Amino acid sequence: MEEPVEERLSGRWRAACGLYSYNLKEVFTWRLLKTIAMGQALSLLICGTAVSCQYLADAGVETPMLQSFLNYVLLLLVYTSYLSTRKGNGKILHILKTKWWKYLLMGLTDVEANYTVVKAYQYTTLTSIQLLDCFVIPVLMLLSRFLLKTRYRLVHFVAVAICLLGVGAMVGADLLAGRDQGSTSDVLLGDGLVLLSAVLYAVSNVCQEYTVKNLSRIEFLGMMGLFGTLISGIQLAVLETCAVKAIKWDLKIITLFAVYVLCMYALYSFMPIVVKMTSATAVNLSLLTADLFSLFCGLFLFHYTFSGLYIVSFVVITAGFIMFNAVPTYSPTTESDARDADFDSLVEAVADQTAETCSDRLLSSGSLLHLSDSVIMEEKQAAATQ
Repeated sequence: MEEPVEERLSGRWRAACGLYSYNLKEVFTWRLLKTIAMGQALSLLICGTAVSCQYLADAGVETPMLQSFLNYVLLLLVYTSYLSTRKGNGKILHILKTKWWKYLLMGLTDVEANYTVVKAYQYTTLTSIQLLDCFVIPVLMLLSRFLLKTRYRLVHFVAVAICLLGVGAMVGADLLAGRDQGSTSDVLLGDGLVLLSAVLYAVSNVCQEYTVKNLSRIEFLGMMGLFGTLISGIQLAVLETCAVKAIKWDLKIITLFAVYVLCMYALYSFMPIVVKMTSATAVNLSLLTADLFSLFCGLFLFHYTFSGLYIVSFVVITAGFIMFNAVPTYSPTTESDARDADFDSLVEAVADQTAETCSDRLLSSGSLLHLSDSVIMEEKQAAATQ
């Protein structure tokens, strides 16, 4: 009696955690490996933006709104232009007529999230920004739970905790290496700006997940290009006109701007694909390694001091990310897709069964006809013999 009870308890525990199998082949699927690779590709793109921004700052160029504006303009030229060629309910005029205010708020949220986190560097330290920026993950999980009806299992919360431990190791390595960069002119204001940007990023990412999973990636990027260009253009004219005029343009500066804009454009274009495959929470967990990639580049480009904790941090964050994605989250969309698949399978099974039944009946009826013909022929032969 003890063994079945232990098996039942083990089964309940594994179901609560979402671990239905301990087989590594069933956990490390091709989809999971592809998700890991795509998530790290996003981190490398953010690393590209960070390195180019560092070089621009070293050259005395600090124009975050101009850089964002150029990215939104590129999105406008590509995706909004493509969206304008559509017909029917997907055409741009119909979208603007029915959902313009929603995309306006999404564009405003995205622009201000980018601006506030860059602004925070003027008031607080890099350590505070790295720690407080992780606030986006619990906010994102909370918003996903109430707005997208996503349900997380115990293993997902453990995975998030592991990733945050990895971030703690990274911050500890920064402190030991003396990389507590930034300003301390108004730490309270700077920390508040980081928390505000985390909330804005969470709202933007939840809206992005809903849009790409229920509507269209092209529609999302096209509307972000349109309203992002409009909002960032106005903010650029108000806040950075003098800073833009002071830029001494040369080939190096133009190249750095081009690298930044292309990395941001690729990030915006590529990220909805990964979000649709996984979730906005999973994507943000994968982006935690972006700072580590930037640090590894800084070892060669800016002569940062190396620490073994950086390797530990990368391994821990990657392990947490794998654990989070190894068990799928529940969402109404996923359940409805599963029900549709089950219904299709049921229909096919019923059709096959019906076909088999009809075939059996035809074969049976054919056998009966053949038997009756044989009986009649035997009776005729018997009568002729008599």
